[in-house]
Amino acid sequence: MSDWWKGAVIYQIYPRSFKDTSNNGVGDLPGITQKLEYIASLGVDAIWISPFFKSPMHDFGYDISDYCAVDPLFGNLVDFKELLEKAHSLNIKVIIDQVISHCSIEHPWFSESRKDKTNAKADWFVWADPKEDGSEPNNWLSFFGGSAWTFDESRGQYYFHNFLTNQPDLNFHNPEVQAAQLNNLKFWLDLGVDGFRLDVANFYFHDKDLRDNPIFPEGERSTVGVTDSNPYSRQQHIHSITQAENIAFIEKMRQLMDQYPNTTTMGEINGEHSLDIMAEYTTGDNRMHMAYTFDLLGEDCSKEAIEAVAEEFNLTLKDGWACWALCNHDVKRVVSRWGPSQSHPDFPLAAMALLLSLKGSVCLYQGEELGLPEGDVAFEDIQDPYGKPFWPEYKGRDGCRTPMVWDTSAQYAGFSDAKPWLPVDNTQQLMSVASQEASQTSVLNKTRQLITWRNQQPSLKIGEFTLLDLPGVLAWLRTTEEQQMLVVINLSASAQDVELPFANVAAQNPAGFEFSLEGHSLHLPAYQVLFATVD
Repeated sequence: MSDWWKGAVIYQIYPRSFKDTSNNGVGDLPGITQKLEYIASLGVDAIWISPFFKSPMHDFGYDISDYCAVDPLFGNLVDFKELLEKAHSLNIKVIIDQVISHCSIEHPWFSESRKDKTNAKADWFVWADPKEDGSEPNNWLSFFGGSAWTFDESRGQYYFHNFLTNQPDLNFHNPEVQAAQLNNLKFWLDLGVDGFRLDVANFYFHDKDLRDNPIFPEGERSTVGVTDSNPYSRQQHIHSITQAENIAFIEKMRQLMDQYPNTTTMGEINGEHSLDIMAEYTTGDNRMHMAYTFDLLGEDCSKEAIEAVAEEFNLTLKDGWACWALCNHDVKRVVSRWGPSQSHPDFPLAAMALLLSLKGSVCLYQGEELGLPEGDVAFEDIQDPYGKPFWPEYKGRDGCRTPMVWDTSAQYAGFSDAKPWLPVDNTQQLMSVASQEASQTSVLNKTRQLITWRNQQPSLKIGEFTLLDLPGVLAWLRTTEEQQMLVVINLSASAQDVELPFANVAAQNPAGFEFSLEGHSLHLPAYQVLFATVD
C-alpha cells in the first residue's frame, strides 16, 4: 500500500531512554527489538527511531560523525538489521531520523574542510571571512544561544552552525554535498527502511550573500525560539534558514524515495510561518509526503488556540499532509504542559483523543500512552547542553527524555540494571507499563482501545475536516463518502452542556468515555470525549 503513511500512527522512540540491554545505562537497538511486541500491541503502524548513528554525542546523536554506521553505544549494524526484520514481521514500518543539514565537528568531511581553503572538501561547509574588525560575518544566531559563527584558527575563517559549535552546517549550495547526503539516504533505503524523519528540513540552505537577519520590533518574538530569554527568538530568520533553493533539493530527495516503493518522508518544519512552509514543502506528489511541525507543541491549549491551529492547517495545507504531535523528545510532556495544575486522571486520554482525531498522521512519543508527566531532573543531573544556559526559566529537554518506565517494582523501573544516563522519575515509575497492564481502565489499555478503534474508522484516518463552533468544547466533523464522524472534546476542568447541530447522532464509545446524550443534547464531564457517527 503506497500511501500507508496517510493517517498512520507512528510511535517515536528516543533510543537512549527506551530500553538498555547492555547495562551501560543507555538504551540500545536490541532494547527496541526486545520491546517490539509491546509496541505492536498498541496498534501503531510504524516506529520512528531518533538518531543512533556514530556520534561524539555532544547533542546526543544529532551530531553525526558517520551517517552509515551505528554508534557502539547503541549496538551495531547487525543489531539494526535484526530490529528491522522483527519489526517487519510484526507489520511495523521503520522510519529513522536523518540529520543532514549539519554534522559533527568530528566528521571526516569537516576535518578535511577546515585544513585550508583549497582542499577537496573546502566548500562543503559554510565558511566566511571575518569583518574588518575581526568579528562575525553577520548577525545570525545559534538556536542554542550565542552567535551562529565560530572562528576556526586552522583555516582562519568562521564556520556557520545553526545549533552547537560542534554541529557545523553543510553547504547545500555545493552539488557534491547534496549528492553525498542523497547517497547516505540510499544506504538506509537499500537496507530496507520504510522512510525518514527529516530533521529541520527547512534548514538545508542559507543565503549565499550572508545578509543580516532583521530584528523583530520591540515586544514581538519569533515563533522559532523556545523562550524570550533566548536571543534567537528576537530575530526574523529569513536569511539563515528556509531559502528558496531548499525546494529543488526536496524534489531531488523525493525522486530518490520514489525509486523505493512504499517509503515515506516526514519533514520537521521549524520557522516563521511554519504552516505556509509545510504547505509549500508537501504540495503535489514530488516533494515531501508529510510535514511535522511545532504548532501543538507550545504552551497555549485554549479552545481558541487549538481551533485556530486546526483550521489554519485545514485551509493552508490543501493537498499537503500533516503529521501531528503533542509530545516529542524536545518539549515538555503534554500532561505537564497542558494538563491541569492538579493532575487529573482523565486528561491524558482526552488529549490522546484530540491527537487521534485531527486530519493527518499521528506521532506518539514513548510513554505518552502511559500518560506520563514531565520527569523531574535536578540541576546537577542535567545532561542537555541546551538546559543549563537558560536555567531556571527553561530547564532543557531532559525532563521529557527520562528513561521509559517498564516495571514499578524493578530497580531503575526495568529500564536498565545499571544507573541510567538520566535519573528515573519517581512519579513516572508508579505509572509503569507493568502496573498499567493489569488494569483495563488504565491509560495504557484505554489508549490501545482507542487506537484500535480509530484504525477501523476511515473518516478518522483520511477523512476531510470541518471545524464546528460549539461553546465550551472542541468539535469537528471528519468525513469520507462512507462515514461522517462527529468529535466533541471537553479539554476543560468543568462539565459542558452542548446542543449538537445534528438530529441523528449515534454515539461510539471506544475507550469508556463518560457522557450523557439525549437526542442532540450532550452533557460532557471534564476531560471527556464524544465520538459519534452522523447520518
